[in-house]
Amino acid sequence: MPVPSTQPAAERKLLRDTVQDKIRDAIMDGTLEPGERLNDDDLIAWLGVSRTPIREALAELARAGLIEMAPNRYTRVAAPAKDELLDAYRTLGVIYGGVVRLATPRFTDAQRKKVVKMLDDVTAQVEAQHQGEVAQNGAAIYSMWADHCGNPSLEQLCKSTTDGLAFKLRVPELAELIPADVVLPELAKLKDAVLAKDPIAAELAMEAIHLLPSRS
Repeated sequence: MPVPSTQPAAERKLLRDTVQDKIRDAIMDGTLEPGERLNDDDLIAWLGVSRTPIREALAELARAGLIEMAPNRYTRVAAPAKDELLDAYRTLGVIYGGVVRLATPRFTDAQRKKVVKMLDDVTAQVEAQHQGEVAQNGAAIYSMWADHCGNPSLEQLCKSTTDGLAFKLRVPELAELIPADVVLPELAKLKDAVLAKDPIAAELAMEAIHLLPSRS
């Protein structure tokens, strides 16, 4: 019996992923705003694909926390809420404490220099009370660590969860709930730990930045 070809399924998956990336990018850069309704016909016209890959992509984005769906009622961009911020922020700390511990000793000199520059930029933004800008770029900032942790399982976890969690930080109360005077000393410790190639100190600093309880 001839072996059935699986090529069409592979093409559909690739198309779904492409659609997912385009919608995700539009949400993360603000082109699609929080609470905005997503109409299938409008998405078809924009993306130039059929309904099936769009629905598949939206389902994945809903699992990631970027889309809210209610059958026969609405599909819309998620709207970050103040009461979700701290849980999301601390969850990122739990995940990225481990990521930082793995990544810190693995950086090349060039990568380490890039991470230190990123930390300097974040520090300057927090000092200027521009926490909203940090949140806007949160997913990209976290990905710098995940990309170099050397653990494919952890990288996949980060890929599937970071966007939705980082998106929840985009609320006006960010500076109130995550005070600069708490974060800034820990950012300095994280930078020092990266320069010293000290994974344990880096992990503890990342956890403290995310308001996790200190270890006794």
